[in-house]
Amino acid sequence: MAQIYVVGHRNPDTDTVCSAIVFAYLWNKWKETGALSKVMKIEDEAIPAVQGDLNAETKFVLEKFGFKPPQKLTDGAGKKVALVDHSEKSQSLENIDKAEIVAIVDHHKIGDITTPNPILFFNLPAGCTATVLKVLFDKTGIKIPKELAGIMLASILSDTVIFKSATTTELDKKVAEELAKIVGITDLVKFGVEVKGKLSEVHGMSARDIMMRDFKDFVMGGKKVGIGQIELLDLSLIENRKNEIYNELVKKKKAEGYHSVLLMLTDIMKEGTELMVVTDDPKVIEKAFGKKLEGRSIWLAGVMSRKKQVVPPLEKAFS
Repeated sequence: MAQIYVVGHRNPDTDTVCSAIVFAYLWNKWKETGALSKVMKIEDEAIPAVQGDLNAETKFVLEKFGFKPPQKLTDGAGKKVALVDHSEKSQSLENIDKAEIVAIVDHHKIGDITTPNPILFFNLPAGCTATVLKVLFDKTGIKIPKELAGIMLASILSDTVIFKSATTTELDKKVAEELAKIVGITDLVKFGVEVKGKLSEVHGMSARDIMMRDFKDFVMGGKKVGIGQIELLDLSLIENRKNEIYNELVKKKKAEGYHSVLLMLTDIMKEGTELMVVTDDPKVIEKAFGKKLEGRSIWLAGVMSRKKQVVPPLEKAFS
């Protein structure tokens, strides 16, 4: 019997790690109960995996609900894999073209990963992959254990920035309330601040680690673009680190051949983002966001989501 590795995107965040754990559990329950026997035959056992080191928030969430970190996996060659929280090659395993992909569960735009055969593919325009997984639990009649409900709830509060992100949907809120009842949490905002507060702990982190904590690669108009994001309860926490962080953006752009490297410094309480930019063409930034880049950054009021508020206008500007 082969193993199926369930894995999320590079530079893992809470949703991508927890979704790997949750979908592996769900897959194995489908195997055990035959819940999908009318549409597909499941013979292989699923195990969760992760492509990189866990951040402080994710470690906190897993420890709180009694889960061990998934095993590391960076190369897909010769393996059966199920992808969660992404469907883009640039964010997936090395040699993903040499892997057998059996399923994809996501909440982002459809990426450039293709498969030679039909697979289980489930994607909803929700704010979090954990929300999408909750729908799959409900549709297939599988009960969610308390501990799994806990990491799913934390994922939703993390990815939607406690429902402040533009990606938040009514489905996310509904699912979060249902999961909170299973877990026994009555104050979602309080728990959300507890979760997000862990990402504000940047003491001891290098400037590069801050830049790379949630960094994703994109191809826009044929150009290589990197966009990172760090969410903080207050940007004053890194005010005295901005020069060294900017220098790391410059280094990464030069060393790895990017057209543009951006870092979203997102202030959760002020509900906005200072967008730090290093680019070959500042006019692209002005075209995308309607603000001229006259230094190293621009302030974007109300911008909390990379997926919905930064990537789309940038892709349009590059096209």
